[in-house]
Amino acid sequence: MALRQRVLAVLGALSMYRLVLFALIALAVIAIGLSFTGLVGPSAASILASFLVLAVVISLVDAAAQRLLRLPWRIESSLVTALILLFVLQPSLTLTGLAGNALAGALAALSKYVIAWRGRHILNPAAFGAAVVTIFGLGTFSAWWVGAPAMAIPVAVLGLVVLWRTEKVRVVLVFLLVAVGVSVVRQAVQAQSAGLAFAVSDAALFALTQTPYLFLGAFMLSEPLTLPPRRWQQFSVAGLVGVVAGWPILVGGMFTLGQERALLIGNLLAFAFAVRGSVRLVLTRREFVTPTAQELTFRTKGRLSFVAGQYLELEVPHRNPDARGTRREFSIVSAPADLPTLRIAYKDGDQKHPSSYKRALKAAEPGAVLPVTGTWGDFVLPRGTAPVLMVAAGIGVTPFVSQLRQLRATGVERDIVLVYVAAAASELAFRAELEETGVPTIVFTRDQPADLPEQWTWARGIRLDADGLERVVPDLAMRHAYISGPPRLIADLAPALQKARGLTTDAFAGY
Repeated sequence: MALRQRVLAVLGALSMYRLVLFALIALAVIAIGLSFTGLVGPSAASILASFLVLAVVISLVDAAAQRLLRLPWRIESSLVTALILLFVLQPSLTLTGLAGNALAGALAALSKYVIAWRGRHILNPAAFGAAVVTIFGLGTFSAWWVGAPAMAIPVAVLGLVVLWRTEKVRVVLVFLLVAVGVSVVRQAVQAQSAGLAFAVSDAALFALTQTPYLFLGAFMLSEPLTLPPRRWQQFSVAGLVGVVAGWPILVGGMFTLGQERALLIGNLLAFAFAVRGSVRLVLTRREFVTPTAQELTFRTKGRLSFVAGQYLELEVPHRNPDARGTRREFSIVSAPADLPTLRIAYKDGDQKHPSSYKRALKAAEPGAVLPVTGTWGDFVLPRGTAPVLMVAAGIGVTPFVSQLRQLRATGVERDIVLVYVAAAASELAFRAELEETGVPTIVFTRDQPADLPEQWTWARGIRLDADGLERVVPDLAMRHAYISGPPRLIADLAPALQKARGLTTDAFAGY
């Protein structure tokens, strides 16, 4: 867990779209190099020509649609879609093949705006474009040449980097286990019916290295805007896609429900889980809750629902966005019972080089309307009456404020201890709200906070590391631990947190 959190801290310097784009570019460069050795099917020229056509067509369609809808143009999104289609479709140098690729790219781009619900993609754009041209034979087809054995290791390594950043490793592992398992069974049945020898190890190796399962899972199934909000729902979608992709079903003797069509079926299930869609928020007030943290209060336009402890993804369109892009995730401060009022908070200190997103968010004035793509997350309290430990670092206390407010609003009592670490006593955000809940709180600050209520305790210089946490929470082993803070803090506390009855983390890498 410690290693995972330290890697996440490094990867957090890039936006999700930018990281995926760089990973796909690296794969394209590797593929072009392998094409000269004959280890991948397409030639370098056909790969370059097809990418150029896809990139130009998708960028033009995206730019036109976003201008018409008055949305910011996201070049990263256009290039990501083009690169995914490059690995799915058959590269070509013929006029017919390039025209088919162009049509697939145009359909993929249009699907982002036409086949959408309140800003949410219903279908994976690349999968939709590839499926249409393949089913109707429109100049090209889904070749999935990325499934060549020589591409398996690069796809696995770069895919793992992306999944680590998006925290979808377990979801894609479920997909791979199901897809490979079903594929092995299918190969066994086919070998038996043909009277051929069969070895499970060979079949599993074939499914991993000579099929596009790795690419499909890492770069398409994991796409956030087509996944449902809760992890168990994501596992359900992953399992369904794995079954259909692992054993393609022939439809009408014309085409199978394999690969990208399997993903589209999973997209429909995901949409059924997340049909509530996105909403827009109207900024009504902003105020500093500590010298370096601001709270934004919004009024929701449209129906929004969430569970206390979940987060939302807020978009702030602005010119010349930096590498982190125009979207960020924020834990929700307010409780579901507070709707239609919704609050978030963020660090707004005297940084020398703040991100373009933070500058744009800081410039937003009351009355500004900002889109939210949805609410996600499993950082929610466990069912039942199990004792809980909450560990918060600085502004990481926000999901706990939401949970404690909701418990108070619904009259539910639980055995909860809060450990709250901040750089100074003045950086303890939402202190009044936390005091009202009556939850025992242990404060880690350099200076002693003034006028602590009876249920609050200052740690008196104890260092918040694994040993320090066990000293102040001696019954840690009987509690389900929840920790919200920077990945490095989670890594430092890992030895102690592993001893808890259960553990749920909510890391944030900053912005």
